[in-house]
Amino acid sequence: MEQNHNHDHDHSPSHNHSHEPPASLKNLIFAIVINGGIVVFEMIFGLMIQSMALISDAVHNLSDIAHMLFSYWAEKVARRPPNDRKTYGYRKIEFIAAFVNSIGLSVVIAFVFWETLKRFTAPAEVSGQVMLWVAVVAFVGNGAATLLLQKISARNINMKSAWLHSLQDSLFSFGVIVGALLIMFFGWRLVDPLLSLAICLVIAREIYKIVRQAVNSLLDAVPPGIDFLQVKNDLLAIPAVAEVNDLHIWETGSEQKLLSAHLKSGEESPDHETIIRAVQEMLLHKYGINHTTLQILPFSAGEMEHCSHCN
Repeated sequence: MEQNHNHDHDHSPSHNHSHEPPASLKNLIFAIVINGGIVVFEMIFGLMIQSMALISDAVHNLSDIAHMLFSYWAEKVARRPPNDRKTYGYRKIEFIAAFVNSIGLSVVIAFVFWETLKRFTAPAEVSGQVMLWVAVVAFVGNGAATLLLQKISARNINMKSAWLHSLQDSLFSFGVIVGALLIMFFGWRLVDPLLSLAICLVIAREIYKIVRQAVNSLLDAVPPGIDFLQVKNDLLAIPAVAEVNDLHIWETGSEQKLLSAHLKSGEESPDHETIIRAVQEMLLHKYGINHTTLQILPFSAGEMEHCSHCN
C-alpha cells in the first residue's frame, strides 16, 4: 500500500568532493599565513609610531586568524562521513562555525565602533607618512588573502564568513590609506573615524545576513531561494499526484538539500517507481534538492491517524 524510498543524487561536478576541498583548504591556509605576517608588521610599526589605527587593525587581523583557523577546523569536521549516531554526518557544522564567526566579528566591530566614537573627541597625532606605507603593505596582503578566499566563498556559508572577515580587513586597510593621505595633505584627522564608522555599518549589515541564514538553517528552515508553496504546486502538477501532505524541505549543508513528503496518488494502484523518478528528476533540476524521502499512498487511503504534524 505504501512505499518509502530514499535516494541521494550527489554526483554532479559541483559536488565532486575529491577535488574541491583540498583547494579550498589550501587557499585558507595561505590566507592565514598572509594575515599572520600583516599582524606582526602592523603591530611593530603601530607601537613604534603610537598609531592606534595600525594597532587596532593588527588586533582585528589577529581575530581573523582565529576565525579562519576555526573555519579550517569546521571544513575538516564537515567532511567526516555519517555514522550510526550522526546519520546526516557533520555538514551542519558549517552553520555553527559561521554563526560563531559572526558573533566574534560582532564583538570586534563593537570595539572598533566604540574606539572610533572616542576618536571624534580626541583625534590621534600620528605620522601620516609611516601610517601610509604600512597601510599600503597591509592592504596588498589583505587583498591577496581576500582574492584567495573569494574563489572558495561560494562553497558554503562558512567559507563565505571567512571571506567576509578578510574583505573587512582589506576595507579597514584601505580606510587607513585614505585617512593617512588626508592627514598628510590636509591635516583632516576626523576622516579616519568617519571612514571607520562607514565600514562598521557595512560589515554589520553583512553579519546580520549571515547570522540570519545560519539560524534559519539550524532551525531546519526552507533553504534560501526555494519557495515552499511553489515546490508543493510543482509536485501537484506531476501526473498521478493528487495530494501532497507532510511536506518538509531543509538542508544539512550548502551542498545537500533534503525533502520528505506523503504523496497521495489519483490512482488506486499507483506506479510507485514512475512517480518517484518523476518527482526526484523535477526536484533535482529545478531546485537542487538531491535527497528525497517519499511515501506514496493510493487514492483510497484515508486520513493518517498519526499525522498530527501534517501540513
